[in-house]
Amino acid sequence: MHATLALFPEFGMDRIDESLIALRRILRSTELYSKDLAQAAGLTPAQLRVLQIAVGNGGSSTPKALATQMGVSQATVTVLVDKLVARGQVTRVRSSTDRRQTNVVVTEKGRAATEEAPDALQQRYVKAFEKLEDWEQAQLVSSLERVAAMLDAEAIDAAPVLAIGELKQAGPEH
Repeated sequence: MHATLALFPEFGMDRIDESLIALRRILRSTELYSKDLAQAAGLTPAQLRVLQIAVGNGGSSTPKALATQMGVSQATVTVLVDKLVARGQVTRVRSSTDRRQTNVVVTEKGRAATEEAPDALQQRYVKAFEKLEDWEQAQLVSSLERVAAMLDAEAIDAAPVLAIGELKQAGPEH
């Protein structure tokens, strides 16, 4: 690459700049969505995802199931659920079949928050991704994994939630 840059500096710099601009646009889009969500529903994207998963499971889910589906630790889910409990959007209910197990149950306030939330950024992404040909999907996944590796981000705990900051962040309090 360095030899190419020496012979044709504008070629290399254009691609570098274009890639950095594309990354910045992705980060900025994620940041703006997070702000819109916080303003509209008072939630972080990760908190909204917890509510969506529980609602999709009939209004209740276990912390373990939430952690598994989100691809995060149970400790991360515990922090997210704590925030949702404090906001009155979920409750913890001891399982009637297994006293050791606790279920996370969405309240009416939690259901209303999922309905009022703006269209999730990842939902838009999923819809567009599903329209791609199989080879395009594979190429895109490979390219994104390469970018993550270039940024030394392969080992970072990440869920399929397009959000900025830590998943454990508190978000705005209301």
